Amino acid sequence: TEVRWGGFFRRACAFLIDIVVILALWGVMFFLSYIGYKVGLSAHARAVTWERAAPLIFLLTWGSIGLATTYFVVFHGLAGKTIGKWLLGLRVIDDDRRSITYRRAFLRWLGMVVFAPLVIGLLWVLWSREKRAWHDFMAHTWVIID
Repeated sequence: TEVRWGGFFRRACAFLIDIVVILALWGVMFFLSYIGYKVGLSAHARAVTWERAAPLIFLLTWGSIGLATTYFVVFHGLAGKTIGKWLLGLRVIDDDRRSITYRRAFLRWLGMVVFAPLVIGLLWVLWSREKRAWHDFMAHTWVIID
């Protein structure tokens, strides 16, 4: 069968959908963390102020990093697709055209984080014959239309 590569715009739209999902999850995480922090401080007759918010900000920062990492690694490792990719009919595969492993999904995520500031790594999909970004080259993955 002929392989149809996932192009730049379809992949970008899938990523935007994933960002919306992650932001919704982050909102729930923020709300629950804030409530828990506020209850914990009120048990000691204190209120949440900017001076006392450093632990909450630290927790939310690392929680956000963990949330995004877990989202992409788990979904790509499970079935090769995130919610955005699922909605747009995309799937991440390895060189044997199978779903990728969690290890490869984590390597792909690391590559994305490293190469994201170099926007050219993501724009490489426009010029690559197989529509691969630099993080795809790094992890030996391909994005296809399923």
